[in-house]
Amino acid sequence: MTLLSLEKFQAIPGQGIEASIGGKVLLLGNEKLMSERGIGLGALSETSARLADDGKTPMFVAVDEAPVGIIAVADVPKESSARAIRKLRDMGLQVVMLTGDNPRTAQAVARQVGVDRVVSEVLPHEKAAAVRKLQDEGLTVAMVGDGINDAAALAQADIGIAIGSGTDVAIESADIVLMKSDLTDVAGAIQLSKATIRNIKQNLFWAFCYNVLGIPVAAGLLHLLGGPLLNPIFAAAAMSLSSVSVVSNALRLRALRITRDRPAAAAPAEEKSHAS
Repeated sequence: MTLLSLEKFQAIPGQGIEASIGGKVLLLGNEKLMSERGIGLGALSETSARLADDGKTPMFVAVDEAPVGIIAVADVPKESSARAIRKLRDMGLQVVMLTGDNPRTAQAVARQVGVDRVVSEVLPHEKAAAVRKLQDEGLTVAMVGDGINDAAALAQADIGIAIGSGTDVAIESADIVLMKSDLTDVAGAIQLSKATIRNIKQNLFWAFCYNVLGIPVAAGLLHLLGGPLLNPIFAAAAMSLSSVSVVSNALRLRALRITRDRPAAAAPAEEKSHAS
C-alpha cells in the first residue's frame, strides 16, 4: 500500500476529521459532521441505523462533499460490565451512561449491560455540564472515567472515581482511584466506603459513652456522693480500654470481604451444542 501525502488535516472535536489528499477534500466523522456540512447520506442512513442498533458506532466518509462509504466500529463491553451494573442497581443506585455516541448505538449498548438511563451525543467539553445537570435534579453523582475528556466531569461530580489504567489527568481529578480496570470494583469501593463511615459512627458513639461515664467519675462525682476517689491506676486502665476498643473496632474493616457476582459456570458440551 502506498500512502498519499496529506495537504491539510484538521481534527474536529466530537465530530471527526477533515483532510485534503490529492486535491480532494475528505471527511470522516459522525452524522452531525455530515449534517453541518450539508451532505446528504442517502441510502447510507438505513445502513447506519442498522449498525447502530447492533451497538456499533457508524462513521461516514465523504469525498468532495459526496458520501462514498461508511465505517462501523464497536467497543465491546467487558464481560464484567453487566455484572457490575447489576450489582450497583441491587445497591439501589441509578446507573447513567454518559457517551458521545449517537442515541441508537448508546441505547443498544445500554440494553446489553442493563444501564438505566442514557445521555448520548455528549461532546467532550459538555460532560461536566451533563454531570451538573444531574446534580441540579437533586442527585448525588459519582462519575467513573479514565480519559482526558473525563477529567472535568470527574472534578464536577460529588465523587470522582478514576480507573487505575486511565490517563494521569483523570487520576489527578478523581477522589478515588481503582487499582484494576474492572467496574465491579466501583461497587466494592462503595461497599468499603459505607462500612468505613458506619465504623466511624460506631467509634464516635462508644467514645462518647466512655467520656460521659468516665469524666464525671474522674472529676470526683463518686466522692461527692460519699464514695471513693478514682484510683489513677483504674483511670489509666479505663482510658487504655477505651482506646483499645475503638482501635479494635476499626481493625474489623480488615476482615471486610467485598461481595462480587461471579459469571455463571460454563454449560456442559452437550448442553452448549443443543443451545447453539
